[in-house]
Amino acid sequence: MSSLLLANGRVIDPSASMDQVASVLLKDGLVAAIGDESLLGAHDGIDRIDCTGKVISPGLIDLHVHLREPGQTDKENIATGARAAARGGFTTIVCMPNTQPSIDNASTVALIQEKAREAAVRVEVTGALSKGIAGEELAPIGSLARAGVVALTDDGHCIQNNDLMRRALEYARQFGLPVMDHCQDYGLVTDGVMHEGHWSLVLGLRGWPSAGEEMIVARNILLAEQTGTPVHCQHLSAAGSIRLLREARRRGVPISGEACPHHFVLTDAAIAGGDEFWKDDGADLARRWFNGCGLPTWSSYHTHWKMNPPLRSAADREAILEGLVDGTLGIIASDHAPHTEAEKEVEFDFAPFGIVGLETELALSLMQLHHPGRLPLPAVLAKFTCNPARLLRLDGGRGTLTPGAMADVTIIDPDLEWTCDRHATASKSRNNPFHGWKFKGRATHAIVGGRIAWSLAEDRA
Repeated sequence: MSSLLLANGRVIDPSASMDQVASVLLKDGLVAAIGDESLLGAHDGIDRIDCTGKVISPGLIDLHVHLREPGQTDKENIATGARAAARGGFTTIVCMPNTQPSIDNASTVALIQEKAREAAVRVEVTGALSKGIAGEELAPIGSLARAGVVALTDDGHCIQNNDLMRRALEYARQFGLPVMDHCQDYGLVTDGVMHEGHWSLVLGLRGWPSAGEEMIVARNILLAEQTGTPVHCQHLSAAGSIRLLREARRRGVPISGEACPHHFVLTDAAIAGGDEFWKDDGADLARRWFNGCGLPTWSSYHTHWKMNPPLRSAADREAILEGLVDGTLGIIASDHAPHTEAEKEVEFDFAPFGIVGLETELALSLMQLHHPGRLPLPAVLAKFTCNPARLLRLDGGRGTLTPGAMADVTIIDPDLEWTCDRHATASKSRNNPFHGWKFKGRATHAIVGGRIAWSLAEDRA
């Protein structure tokens, strides 16, 4: 194994409350030492990256990614999704089980693990809670645990039978697995396609009410408290959900939640078109992000703005930001959901939910949280590193730069300005609503096991 010296960067390791200018020596796939370059014992000829003016962070982790393999590889596969993750600065991603067939048995887990060995980044696997993620019968949780899944979820679907969900949590606890849940009450949501509110009425689209999420969040809090099993609420979008989560966590309930950048940047006004969004809900973004550079434009009913849960109101967006700032929401994830152009180029009602996000989520988070001063940079990075690693109990010391940990590192230039181009991607899919947006902050290197998985300089060459 080779050695690699990351020299003279701002080393931020939230797990160890470290924030200092130093160098990091990676050796034999592990973090060997942190300190002054002259004291690390590095010798002439060792590979060296000058990190002056950049941040050296534990490798970023995204615990909510759809890789579409097996069964839907026209949208994405493990190899392309992993390359997109590396371009976004991620060194570990966690794939969801709503594939075809679903990941509800040990043999499918083994198939993904085999393919993941050749991927650019580390790929962890979640197992389904129910067979076929149909919400009717429990999946073989014990065999999934022995196969090496890191969590259980029916993401993309939500178990509606409360007793079945309770039994799932009880079994999950026996095997030490957290449960992640897509919070959606089908009886309330029915066939809604966007947030139920002002813009759904104006646009004549069927509404997806906030209560459809909040009802399941409340259910999960009650069951987590009863069973003692950690429950993680995925991609929360509604103010009421944040309020419920905050109160439950104060009482010590083992419940947690994540936010996706599209929910704390955008609102449902985006579906009415760029003019409507920038006029009201995006006015602050326009002033801070673009500053007279020219705003991106798009038409109304554009399906790149259709996702589940949907973009919600400005008040909901503000509640998510508050939840991120006060720690109620400890994790940021992309919910990377690739679809083909043909699938998205239909009427809004019939288009699938979801957008890609691996290559934009870090920049969006820096732009909304760090640069405006809502959160210091170490607090933002904790939501991408030690917090998801702790929730999933990832092995090898991921999410930290402690000597002896895996040499998974992300180098970030927090002030690098760039423009998003949805066609300049490693993903197979292009359903990226942020095309033409100007960003500030980007990963420049993703290092996995001490080897450079991706670098911005080589990408541009």
